[in-house]
Amino acid sequence: MVQQKNAENPVMVYSKTYCPYCSEVKSLFERLGVNAKVVELDELADGSKVQEALATVTGRRTVPQVFVGGNHVGGCDDTVAAYNSGKLKTLLEAAGVNAKL
Repeated sequence: MVQQKNAENPVMVYSKTYCPYCSEVKSLFERLGVNAKVVELDELADGSKVQEALATVTGRRTVPQVFVGGNHVGGCDDTVAAYNSGKLKTLLEAAGVNAKL
C-alpha cells in the first residue's frame, strides 16, 4: 500500500492528526500551494500495519514521513531542511509539482 500510494501521488505525507511535527509539514506544503496526499495513520483501522510497512520502507517508525516523486524525503526536520536548502524545490520540480517557492 505504501509503495502504491507513493507511486500514485507526487507528494505523500504519512501523518497522525495530533502530531505537531506532522502539522508543521502539512502547513509547509499548504504555504507552498502543494496539494499533498495525506494519510492520517491514527484514523485508519489498519494504521499500525501501515506504520509498520513505512518502517520497513524508510527504516523509521516516526511520523511524519514525507515522499516526493516516490523518493523518501524524511520526517519534519528533514523536510524543512530540504526546503531551506532548495532540495525540496528540486524534488518537487522533478515530480512535476508546481509550488510557490
